Amino acid sequence: MSPARSTPGCPPAAEMVRATSSLLLLLLLSLALLAPGISARKCLLTGKWTNDLGSNMTIGAVNNRGEFSGTYHTAVTSTSNDIKLSPLYGTQNNINKKTQPTFGFTVNWKFSESTTVFTGQCFMDRNGKEVLKTMWLLRSSVDDIDDDWKATRVGNNVFTRLRSVKE
Repeated sequence: MSPARSTPGCPPAAEMVRATSSLLLLLLLSLALLAPGISARKCLLTGKWTNDLGSNMTIGAVNNRGEFSGTYHTAVTSTSNDIKLSPLYGTQNNINKKTQPTFGFTVNWKFSESTTVFTGQCFMDRNGKEVLKTMWLLRSSVDDIDDDWKATRVGNNVFTRLRSVKE
């Protein structure tokens, strides 16, 4: 039998198969190395956030115990008092070091006799943007135990990262 013949100016078939196999292997290795960085992008709580009602919050650094603090400026209130910047304190669950962590925080309102607790999860959406999906309970002070029934409200908010002007 004679070796594989090639058309003048074209490499032999065996060389083409080897070159194609090498390129395919290189492509697969590149994808394997790049994909974890894309899919494992971590949602971080630290930074400035705005919600669907226009309220803004800033969350400071999360320490190694998962604790953080910050400030919350609500855009809505049921009181006639002037809205004031209020402190928030919380924790992030960091047991499994997941890329989409759960968290909770409390806001002690400085303009009313009420407290709100938020619980939620930090997600990377399908477009690669960070989103905080939260549910909250707001407890207002009432003068009498008979009014307890109307003292707690429940709701949810979606927060997105507030970008700076230069971004």
